[in-house]
Amino acid sequence: MKDFAGKIAVITGGGTGMGRELARQLVAEGCNVAMCDVSEAAMAETKRLCEVEKLPQGLRVTTHVADVAIEDHLKRFRDELAEQQKTDRIHLLFNNAGIGGGGSLFTNTREQWERTFNICWGGVYLGVRTFLPMLVAADEAHIVNTASVNGFWASIGMGQAHTAYSSAKFAVKGFTEALINDLRLHAPHVKCSVVMPGHIGTSIVSNSRKVQSADGSERLNPDEVALTRKRMVAAGVPDADKMSDEDIQAVFAERARSFLEDAPTTAAQAAKIILDGVKAERWRILVGDDAKRLDERVRATPEQAYDRAFYESFTQEVGWRLG
Repeated sequence: MKDFAGKIAVITGGGTGMGRELARQLVAEGCNVAMCDVSEAAMAETKRLCEVEKLPQGLRVTTHVADVAIEDHLKRFRDELAEQQKTDRIHLLFNNAGIGGGGSLFTNTREQWERTFNICWGGVYLGVRTFLPMLVAADEAHIVNTASVNGFWASIGMGQAHTAYSSAKFAVKGFTEALINDLRLHAPHVKCSVVMPGHIGTSIVSNSRKVQSADGSERLNPDEVALTRKRMVAAGVPDADKMSDEDIQAVFAERARSFLEDAPTTAAQAAKIILDGVKAERWRILVGDDAKRLDERVRATPEQAYDRAFYESFTQEVGWRLG
């Protein structure tokens, strides 16, 4: 797909981060956008940003509240966009929605673990299932599934479990690679790509907490404070067991700020890399120099990929401060 003008794109998780930037850049290229998110307010801001420059006549940007882990929500989203966008087909599907958290089989509840997995993997699978007929109905189409570097390297550090998120992202990567041939055999005009971002500056830390807790607050609840303290003690953080609840709250707030503001790649830069990859019909899109370097390292020394020395030398090379 060489250009997006006049096309119709579906974006899940369009309220913030890469989803918001994908929407802005697609609209700037003359593409109609239908986005979903669990936050109506966040989508309203994305739409406002898309409309800062007056939209060309006939261009549509529509917002739809939906939880991608719930198939009925996605079906409602599909039906609403068909009506509001006045179409029976779409050209681009960005399965972008995701959260973190729920990382351990030991310290997280089953509900937390499965919430992360069902959004990060289930949202992609259900997204493809729901919108595939509309993609096939187009003259050309492209599916873009967001995995992560954690789809080929299941770690964010030696002191933090990451099983739910990494398992989901490995599933997304494998599903998308298998989909290449499925589409080639049965719908060759539909292409697909797996996106593997490194550290991108987004609000995923704070947003994930809101989704997991369902209370919409920026602050940890007492159980989360206790769990965070336990993780810090296990990771060897000095005097973590003596920190006050407010100190723990401050640590979490700083982590969320740092993840957003100190990342080597911005969400806008990531969106451009993704869209350039779609135009070039690349099935594998690594986002960020850190993603490329990690890919090279894991391929070169796979048996050492989970050793402390591997992690420490990599983070020193790219400047990561995660885990």
